[in-house]
Amino acid sequence: MAALRNALCCGRNPVLGLLRREFHRTAPAGLQVTVRDALNQALDEELERDEKVFLLGEEVAQYDGAYKVSRGLWKKYGDKRVMDTPISEMGFAGIAVGAAMAGLRPICEFMTFNFSMQAIDQVVNSAAKTHYMSAGLVPVPVVFRGPNGASAGVAAQHSQCFAAWYGHCPGLKVVSPWNSEDARGLLKAAVRDDNPVVMLENELMYSVPFETSEEALSKDFVIQIGKAKIERPGSHLTLVSHSRSVGHCLEAATVLAKEGIECEVINLRTIRPMDIGCIETSVVKTNHLVTVEGGWPQFGVGAEICAKIMEGPAFNYLDAPVIRVTGADVPMPYAKTLEENCIPQVKDIIFAVKKTLNV
Repeated sequence: MAALRNALCCGRNPVLGLLRREFHRTAPAGLQVTVRDALNQALDEELERDEKVFLLGEEVAQYDGAYKVSRGLWKKYGDKRVMDTPISEMGFAGIAVGAAMAGLRPICEFMTFNFSMQAIDQVVNSAAKTHYMSAGLVPVPVVFRGPNGASAGVAAQHSQCFAAWYGHCPGLKVVSPWNSEDARGLLKAAVRDDNPVVMLENELMYSVPFETSEEALSKDFVIQIGKAKIERPGSHLTLVSHSRSVGHCLEAATVLAKEGIECEVINLRTIRPMDIGCIETSVVKTNHLVTVEGGWPQFGVGAEICAKIMEGPAFNYLDAPVIRVTGADVPMPYAKTLEENCIPQVKDIIFAVKKTLNV
């Protein structure tokens, strides 16, 4: 009202002045970018930025990638920078590790991380341990990336989440993006990192568009590996998740907010090293914790979070036991209805929250 009186006294148009001020305070809308396009842009920019970077994997070149993530890159950079490989994960993962030891920065794409089991000796024994075993003389700056976790209708051998598998191994960094900003920033950070990085994407997220800020679209944008992000602030309970399940947590939080329950949603972004400090700070505030993941329960990401909270100072602030929402402890069924019941759904998260809060 004071601003309005001053404008009237000075003879200016008060309505126009106030509208102009509000207009300048409005944040610009972000561009809609799919996760697939975010990954494609990041690959393109890193290939352009550093001539030591190259991409290899099954169908990544002439076919533009099995999921079109590498679309257009072979035509732009040629055979020496974007390489199709035989169907031999052990072979081309070994080539990637050897190239990294020799000073290059390979990006090794697995058509699905289920196939990475064929190459797990190269990932765990060669990539993860060489820097330590060489007394720091031989870094291995390689990125292993591709879709991870359950897709749709691909049954038991193609539906596993490897977050806990690779998160278990010292020497590896493990990242797990949810949205387009995550995908773009984490991939660029992974390529520039001097350590081997496992990047666990999700096939069902590739075509999903997200509003992406101008800052995130900058060629210099990277997300620090090892830092989580609070996607939604809250005061009653902390929801911690990664990858596709972050979206489910946000949906559940929206439903619960209508009932007066405010959930704080944390997007882990990085599995190893895990940002346990972010989780502890949130638990101190909310006094309740629910973890959500698509992987199996035993020795999973949620189990590690539970142990870290129990061993740390945040344990004394809990008003109820931590609850884990996970994939079912069975091989993934092929039948659609059974598959849906094996993957955490929004209703499962809501049930766990209400059980934790005893409402």
